Amino acid sequence: MPMIIKQILSLRKEIGFFAGLLLFMIMLINPISQSNHTESLMAATAVLMVVWWISEAIPLGATSLVPIVIMPVLGIMSGNSVAREYFNSTILIFLGGFLIALAMQKWMLHKRISLVVIRILGSSTSGIVLGFMSASAILSMFISNVATTVMLLPIGLAFISRLEEEFGKEESQSFSVSIMLGIAYSSSIGGIATLIGTAPNLIFKRVYEMNFPDSPEITFASWLAFGLPIAFVMLILTWIVLSKFLFPASKSLYIDKTHIDEQLADLGKISFEEKTVLIIFMATVFLWLFRTNINLEFIVIPGWSELLPVKDMVDDGTIAIFSGLLLFILPASRSTEGSRKKIINIDILSKVPWEVILIFGGGFALAKGFTDSGLSDLIGQNFNNLNELPPTIMIASISTILTFLTELTSNTATTNAILPLLASVAKASNLHPLMLMLPATLSASFAFMLPVGTPPNAIVYGSGYIRIQDMVKAGFYLNITGIIVITIYFLIAIHLFGIV
Repeated sequence: MPMIIKQILSLRKEIGFFAGLLLFMIMLINPISQSNHTESLMAATAVLMVVWWISEAIPLGATSLVPIVIMPVLGIMSGNSVAREYFNSTILIFLGGFLIALAMQKWMLHKRISLVVIRILGSSTSGIVLGFMSASAILSMFISNVATTVMLLPIGLAFISRLEEEFGKEESQSFSVSIMLGIAYSSSIGGIATLIGTAPNLIFKRVYEMNFPDSPEITFASWLAFGLPIAFVMLILTWIVLSKFLFPASKSLYIDKTHIDEQLADLGKISFEEKTVLIIFMATVFLWLFRTNINLEFIVIPGWSELLPVKDMVDDGTIAIFSGLLLFILPASRSTEGSRKKIINIDILSKVPWEVILIFGGGFALAKGFTDSGLSDLIGQNFNNLNELPPTIMIASISTILTFLTELTSNTATTNAILPLLASVAKASNLHPLMLMLPATLSASFAFMLPVGTPPNAIVYGSGYIRIQDMVKAGFYLNITGIIVITIYFLIAIHLFGIV
């Protein structure tokens, strides 16, 4: 039986490819709606994309191009309307933020930040684990969780290697597992704190604003106010679970932080380029945070965009691209072949994850098709009694489904497929859309059980220090913890943020 299952899994892509096409053809022949043919065509398109996304029948970015071909041919949307969804303000936020992240990596600023954080927080064994986790979470708020994990992994491995030489591999095993899992898990947790931290956050922003255009804008500041507290709570709980309960370090271990000091010394004094990138990064965050008015109840802090005669035309995407342009314009202190180098050059664009941008676009096109075709209304009509469920059950159910679903699927593809559905349900049930869409978005980043759950999980598993049973055990506890934290947080947020 295990051999049969293994063979089926090995054919997952082929099965998914033909299953998607078969379901697409069946839904074209047997429409789900007799009154509105466009709804049925859109449903068939959505099923094809979701099956191909989940099975990875073809590359995710390639599946994301399906709407450009199918939706105009089937008469759902014009080619021009579909194409607009592939490059919009939300994608510009991602692009500008990623250019800053690439500049950080180019000049090693991200490594300096991580080493400083570890040096400050690390004293005891659990303090060192917290230091690595904090560095991972802070960096992943602004750069990709993959880059964060890849950068921190060799630092963690060098630290572990030194301990093994002094105390032996067996004695330092639990500590090694804590550090490795802590780096991976924290990079996922840190990503939920900011709007640009992970792809599902930006997908949520676009789908929400597309379906509810009259609602307040989701800004960098408003997301930070909501996401940072839950990320902080989850980070501390994860640290406690890993370092205090599941993998406590041996009391005989003595931590010598000279290796961290040596790596900081190797970096030398902070360079001109690092200072430039740091200033641009801090200025970008400042401009994002204070672009619009911040209402603290007892005082309103006016946003700087209020000073502009065209205040409504500037958004977070404008700021992101402005900062990215500065990196191409400002000179570096080092010259090459007699010409002055810039902080970043055009070659850096080859490192931008264009596939992710295509996945964004495909998801946005899918969401637009849901609303324009009327499919969102049709779906919502079948869930119009959902508001009768207690909020606790509703939020916990959504969090559980998304948490365990994304253990096996891409969280970007999953949120692309799920969020338009939840938006439709919210409309029909007269529920606040944030009650459904935000728990789903956050839960999509809480896949801790399996190496395939997130790229960071796979990266640390490949280090050789993590057994699959260790990751499954820790991940299961943290998946459940995440579901509980999200549910409790939203029950509080219903009143705190006026989500009713």
